[in-house]
Amino acid sequence: MKIKSRVQLRKSVKNKLLTSLSSSFGDVIDRIADKKLESAMANWFKIIIVDGAVLFFQDEGADKMFPTVKGVLDLGIDSPKVTVDAGAVKFVVNGADIMGPGIVSADPDINEGDLVIIAEETHNKPLAIGRALVSASDMVGKSGKAVKSIHYVGDELWNLEV
Repeated sequence: MKIKSRVQLRKSVKNKLLTSLSSSFGDVIDRIADKKLESAMANWFKIIIVDGAVLFFQDEGADKMFPTVKGVLDLGIDSPKVTVDAGAVKFVVNGADIMGPGIVSADPDINEGDLVIIAEETHNKPLAIGRALVSASDMVGKSGKAVKSIHYVGDELWNLEV
């Protein structure tokens, strides 16, 4: 994965981005308000680099930025979240889509098409970011795919050197 067109965000663009992120993820965004923010393209993702770490990305077709797995870890963001059982972990960290039977819980406000954080049940650690294929009420324990994996621990975006 290569980075291209990397530029530091102007103050007005930075403030607009921070406002948008705060409305989605709350006060945790205040932690990056005084840091250097850069925008870049990496393959099909638009990314936001915060002091040298890729903390946010925008997937193709998405209208908002969403935290990367590193962003979730660094900022302590915990919703919207789908929690998977221990048996699903090895599949999730290899990029597999999340199947309904492996899901033990999902935030009730998740709708079809939303980006979600996929965490493991035992330690509540984030493993991946995905797009909900069904609403939260249709995820837990149902058959079939529930979340399409977009980014996971150990993938190209996770290992991206900036």
